[in-house]
Amino acid sequence: MRHHRTTPDDTEEPPLDDEHLRRTSLYDLHRSHGGRMVAFAGYEMPVRYEPGPMAEHQQCRTRAALFDVAHMGVVNLSGPAVAEALEQLVPSAIATLGPQRMRYTLLTNDDGGVIDDIMVAKEDANRLTLVVNAAGKDADIEHLRAGLPDAIKVEHRTDLALLALQGPEAVAVLRRLAPEVAGLTFMQTGSAKVAGIPVAVSRSGYTGEDGFELTVATDKAVPLAEVLLAEPEAQLAGLAARDSLRLEAGLCLYGHDLDQATSPIEAALGWTIQARRRTEANFPGAVRILAELRDGPRRRRVGLAPVGRKPVRDGAALRASDGSPAGYVTSGGYGPTVGAPIAMGYVPDGLDAAGTELIADVRGTDVPCRVIELPFVPHRYVRGG
Repeated sequence: MRHHRTTPDDTEEPPLDDEHLRRTSLYDLHRSHGGRMVAFAGYEMPVRYEPGPMAEHQQCRTRAALFDVAHMGVVNLSGPAVAEALEQLVPSAIATLGPQRMRYTLLTNDDGGVIDDIMVAKEDANRLTLVVNAAGKDADIEHLRAGLPDAIKVEHRTDLALLALQGPEAVAVLRRLAPEVAGLTFMQTGSAKVAGIPVAVSRSGYTGEDGFELTVATDKAVPLAEVLLAEPEAQLAGLAARDSLRLEAGLCLYGHDLDQATSPIEAALGWTIQARRRTEANFPGAVRILAELRDGPRRRRVGLAPVGRKPVRDGAALRASDGSPAGYVTSGGYGPTVGAPIAMGYVPDGLDAAGTELIADVRGTDVPCRVIELPFVPHRYVRGG
């Protein structure tokens, strides 16, 4: 999440400041299920439950895990030619996105850096729904309002909550409760009633697994969660498992792997820029971004496989075999599915080839690492066609 440099895990628990932390509508449910609460992105969120993050991680990889992601921001954009208007702030093709389809994209700044990574869903010709990261949502909304025409209405939907049901058996859970959602494919949206509760559904998520994200009225979030948890395949999971899952899937975390100095090309996100947008070149930062597409960036995000059992955390400096500086680690930890430590980081052009040997400095201890292709664990999305 934006500007939040602490990766939640089983060992770190930032001190709480109850006076300034916000809570999602599922706070009491987390406490009743034994959730260990920590400060994260301005919210008091569950980092883990019993028996712990390893079990929650494997629950998501093998069955179904339910995550509270209501700290994220849901933003509605509405007005004439709204998709064309949003294209002036992002490098992706939104105008040609079909109704009930989603796209992962980036808000970029004039220097080609990433302000935030966001999801955009097209409701119809005049309505879009965005999901933005928690810690930066207020700044994102200000950015949208400043950059979009006056005719476009920007509405922060604080009356809505977002839940993520992820894992290979997520579809079995939802098919039982709302059969129509089983026909959705990856990055497709729809609507349904789950035990009589109206929800907006997208077949999406940030774990690398098949799954769904469910948008529901805030006052219906707890009843919806309870209905889902009553199914035998589903269990709650917290921030620590969510982090290890997205890391194994090679997915970026804003504030770690993305920031306002990092370009989409450096971050290996050039695939978010479709051919038409490259030709039009009318998005913020296009000069730098298109030059890096053409000539290559000075550094690239890569996967790293540390040798041995010692985790390599974000911030660790990297060296080449000749001792010269070779970038730094942006995300790292233990990959439960991989069964070994894993990490991501930025290395100079020329040191990004798979198999390149590097050395990470972990609190004064040298840990050999090998560059590896991402993702660490294959994605299991259900794609159409």
